Amino acid sequence: MAQQTQEAGSTKEQIRQTRIQKLTDLADKGINPYPYKFDKDAKAAELQEKYKDLEAGVETEDKYSVAGRVMAIRNTGMFIDLMDDSGKIQIFSHKENLSEDQMKVLKLIDLGDIVGFTGTIRRTPRGELSIKAYSLELLSKALLPLPNKQISKEKAEGLSHYHGLTDVELKYRQRYVDLIVNEDSRDTFRKRSLIIQKIREFLAKHGYLEVETPILQTMASGANARPFNTHHNALEMDLTLRIALELYLKRLIVGGVSERVFEIGKCFRNEGIDTRHNPEFTMIELYQAYADYNDMMTLTENMVAYVAQEVLGTTKIKYGENEIDLTPPWDRKTMLGSIKDATGVDFMEIYSAKQAIDVARSLHVQVDDGMNWGQVVEAVFEEKIEPSLIQPCHIIDYPREISPLAKVHRDNERLTERFETRVNGWEIANAFSELTDPIDQRMRFEAQAAAKAAGDEEAMEIDEDFINALEYGMPPTGGMGMGIDRLVMLLTDSPSIRDVIAFPTMRNKE
Repeated sequence: MAQQTQEAGSTKEQIRQTRIQKLTDLADKGINPYPYKFDKDAKAAELQEKYKDLEAGVETEDKYSVAGRVMAIRNTGMFIDLMDDSGKIQIFSHKENLSEDQMKVLKLIDLGDIVGFTGTIRRTPRGELSIKAYSLELLSKALLPLPNKQISKEKAEGLSHYHGLTDVELKYRQRYVDLIVNEDSRDTFRKRSLIIQKIREFLAKHGYLEVETPILQTMASGANARPFNTHHNALEMDLTLRIALELYLKRLIVGGVSERVFEIGKCFRNEGIDTRHNPEFTMIELYQAYADYNDMMTLTENMVAYVAQEVLGTTKIKYGENEIDLTPPWDRKTMLGSIKDATGVDFMEIYSAKQAIDVARSLHVQVDDGMNWGQVVEAVFEEKIEPSLIQPCHIIDYPREISPLAKVHRDNERLTERFETRVNGWEIANAFSELTDPIDQRMRFEAQAAAKAAGDEEAMEIDEDFINALEYGMPPTGGMGMGIDRLVMLLTDSPSIRDVIAFPTMRNKE
């Protein structure tokens, strides 16, 4: 269209003003550019599949009404690419089939407008499935243009269509624009939805009950993290946004609502932002009575493999340059054994924090003077081992000092029955044989509270009500938490957590 070629050299505001003028032109014709409803009876993908065997040049009498966003306009509007949430179909809009009034409306249509067309199915001589339009209705006039990254040779020849979105800042701040113009982004978020659906499906098959627990809590608990704080005016009390789902789910295990519970929900941690961290994120936590961390390892790998197979059709995936095989069983390695294999240092032979710090520094690992033995071991592991763990594996048997909610290892009191699942060098899951001894739990909380008083903002407080719940008796329990966002990153080959969160946290724009 002539109007479209004019837009190529115009500013965004000039285009907006031109399109606002078109609203006036439409009103003069008695047309509401924002009507209430359209009776759509087919989607693009359904028609593409139904008529996939229709030969070139063949027309049918089959009539359909389709609607979507205009993504390309060719030959002064004779050919329009219409996109809905299933895909694209071509519209053939010719003056021989449309009334004079509708041809006037057609000339006021721009890229990005949402339009409904009714017509018959045909396949052009060139082989493109099309709707031969007999009527059209403008359903929403777009006042802002779709972003362009280039002006192509086709543009110069009178072809108007969207060319892409390259502004990463715009991609995250205005996700709606990204979704309009990037099929890869739409595919990622559809897969995210399916991944969550399949997790629920897997757990339902294994007898798990889905539950909900509070987001507003009186104290931050269930993880070592700095919380977001807020205030409830009516109750005149300070509250925090939850940093984990754990302790309320354990209360439900105590209560016996089910021997197997899970929750998928938002958590909030007042921390930095990078490719794997966003202050607002989605977790799944699950708990199973009469199980331990060995059962959780099996459950975790089977669940991830099931989801991958259902969503992607395979358990062998590609992330970046790495080929990753998610087929169970996954390797199991102790944290201290993996350090010894890589560095030759056996931290089980080291008992003092000071000696551990000296050894870590000799390995060129940055550690602080105030760290305890367990924190030093974890720092060495993260520096020397973690990046190499590309294939899925469970790193088991964590130091007691860094695992305040896990049971002491049945064979070594310095360790706990805890594992973290690593894939592509990341942690995707954290799990325990859960601590069920209320006296031991109180001592762990007291150690955390002392660390908090000494300046550790991520340490936990003493949760008296949770200890009270444990004193009523909690069965032996295995528990696991997994970051949904990281799992989606892995299964969609997405390089940043911002690519899999529809509306990630962003710094205010000046």
